[in-house]
Amino acid sequence: MNNSTTNAVVSAGAPAASSGGLTGWKDKLIDYVINHSGALVSAIIVIVVGLLAARWIGRTLDRWLERKAMEPPMRMLLVRIVKLLIFTFALVAALQTAGMDLTILIAGFSVAGVGVGLALQGVLGNLVAGLTIIFTKPFRVGEYIEIAGVSGQVKTVALFSTTLLHTDMSRVVIPNRKIVGDILHNFGSIRQLDLSVGVAYGTNLNQAVGIVREVLAKNARVLKEPIAVVGVTMLADCSINICVKPWVSVNDFVLAQTEINQSIAEQLRAANISIPFPQREVRLLQ
Repeated sequence: MNNSTTNAVVSAGAPAASSGGLTGWKDKLIDYVINHSGALVSAIIVIVVGLLAARWIGRTLDRWLERKAMEPPMRMLLVRIVKLLIFTFALVAALQTAGMDLTILIAGFSVAGVGVGLALQGVLGNLVAGLTIIFTKPFRVGEYIEIAGVSGQVKTVALFSTTLLHTDMSRVVIPNRKIVGDILHNFGSIRQLDLSVGVAYGTNLNQAVGIVREVLAKNARVLKEPIAVVGVTMLADCSINICVKPWVSVNDFVLAQTEINQSIAEQLRAANISIPFPQREVRLLQ
């Protein structure tokens, strides 16, 4: 009887002890806040000032680097590094002001960093690949590239991903680790159109080619250098095909095609040069 009563008393006292331990931590926390209220307020002020300073210095540095004509990826990287360093300095100063032991915090962050690094291998891989792209510069913002089965104009090169812009204004975001080590086709800032027009076999070819060259010379989107390629490319069943391959900037790629095709059709029609279409002659034999 006495043993059971003792066990009941011990069991009933366990939650009370646990509750008392929790209450003790709350009391210690409240006492710390009360005793170090001035230091905590100073620490908060230091963090706020650090954030504001990092933002202001980052904007100032970004404008200065932009005037120096530094490329956007490199400029973005330097600005972020400076802002991170300023905020880190402010955070350390705030912790010291609050009276915390930095040695214990550094040891804890070191242990936690190992686990975080293992969990974020893919993210860290993108970060390393982004730094590789920024420093080696295999392509630049504004250039047209084809990689990993997709193509588009490079809009941004960030630390973790690269964004491409399609001609239909859709965006493709590629993780940087998919870019480094893969085959890259860089078209640069200009592209070559691959157009063709067919004329009848009885057409004066010199006249037809001259009309096409004249159309290209009048189009403001066509670049003077490199020189456009114009000439007979195929003797087809129903027509003689003339290739039209001018160079244009990446931004003018779509509009230049429509303007050139329309102008060629109008000028050939004005010169009474027919553009044949596929046709078949059927004869009925008795």
